[in-house]
Amino acid sequence: MNEVISVILGGGAGSRLHPLTYRRSKPAVPLAGRYRLIDIPISNCINSNLNRIFVLTQFNSASLNRHIQKAYQFDRFGSGFVTILAAEQTPTSKDWFQGTADAVRRVLMHINSHNHEYVLILSGDQLYSMNYQKMIAHHKELNADITIATIPVVASDAPGFGILKTDDNHKVTEFYEKPSLEELSGKESPVTDELKEAGRIYLASMGIYIFNKSLLNDMLIGNRAMHDFGKEVIPTAIQSQHVVSYPFSGYWSDIGTIKSFYDANLMLAQPHPPFTMYDPKSPIYTSMRTLPHAKVNNARISNSIIAEASVVVDSDVEDSVIGIRTFIGRGSTIKRSVIMGADYYHWHDSDLVPREGPPNPGIDEDSYIEGAIIDRNVSIGKRCRIFNKDHVQEGGDGEKFFIRDGIIIITKNVRIEDDTII
Repeated sequence: MNEVISVILGGGAGSRLHPLTYRRSKPAVPLAGRYRLIDIPISNCINSNLNRIFVLTQFNSASLNRHIQKAYQFDRFGSGFVTILAAEQTPTSKDWFQGTADAVRRVLMHINSHNHEYVLILSGDQLYSMNYQKMIAHHKELNADITIATIPVVASDAPGFGILKTDDNHKVTEFYEKPSLEELSGKESPVTDELKEAGRIYLASMGIYIFNKSLLNDMLIGNRAMHDFGKEVIPTAIQSQHVVSYPFSGYWSDIGTIKSFYDANLMLAQPHPPFTMYDPKSPIYTSMRTLPHAKVNNARISNSIIAEASVVVDSDVEDSVIGIRTFIGRGSTIKRSVIMGADYYHWHDSDLVPREGPPNPGIDEDSYIEGAIIDRNVSIGKRCRIFNKDHVQEGGDGEKFFIRDGIIIITKNVRIEDDTII
């Protein structure tokens, strides 16, 4: 669809997802054992027949670059592309991106080098499935200048979002950035009777926008003091432009914190999750790997995802996500955990395979892991116990492990010695 350019915002340093973002950018964080966060918006674009995509990033973009180069190569005779635009110094600016709007402003020369009428702006750290063609049709039908995708939320969730107030024709009349519970009175919007009964009467911005090309250029170039879409551009546009809401009722999660990342992964492993990875009409694309099947030898597995090339030997795995090339040794137990897997095999020949992490990544014999995130290439020794029995909410040694929201995170490429207790 040559009238639309898609722009995916890679976000800043990803401090709320630290330490998962210590060595990689936020969109490059692994998801569901075999994907990365960036695969979600890119797959939504491809499934919506939108194949001209820019990804904006400025932190730790090397692994993201490698992933996109491997995963997304369009027909050389077509016009499709997925291109990373990192923050760069130019004659007009020597700073890094100052916010979401500033990031788009700084790459307008690249966007405007392609013919288009509309710019679709997306976030790189959300989990959802959306046909953007329906949103574009909604934008055209209402003759909008800006369309904002919204999701109905209950009062207790509203303070975490930008809340829009609309009229019966979806026109946005007011915008409130993260209002407190005491400030919610009068900020309800028209919703269906079913949503009313559920108390979902507040429309939260999903951070997904469609802009008419000319308006986006005018607003960003005409007022360089505006750095953020949610805090500055949208509130300003509501005063003078035709801004409408596109109501979305499907599953949507903003994966911006360790807890939301952990919860989203474990949700995907359940028997009937609200978000499915098995929809043939909306596949999730990622880097193609020539890996063998997972192998399960006399193990007990329930409500879990086991990714390719994993080997589970005589162990118990419950309510967990097991990433690619994971080895779990005999007698170990994994409960409610996200194991991100490895870039090389547990039994690899170190002279032949380049690696950054320790030899023999995976979980050795008789270890117990519960309520944890184990990052890539981690080696857990024998008889280790990783379990937050004291319910610590924040802590860690700052090197090999952290505790965030009560979840233990073992950092990438580390070795946890035999008999360690965390």
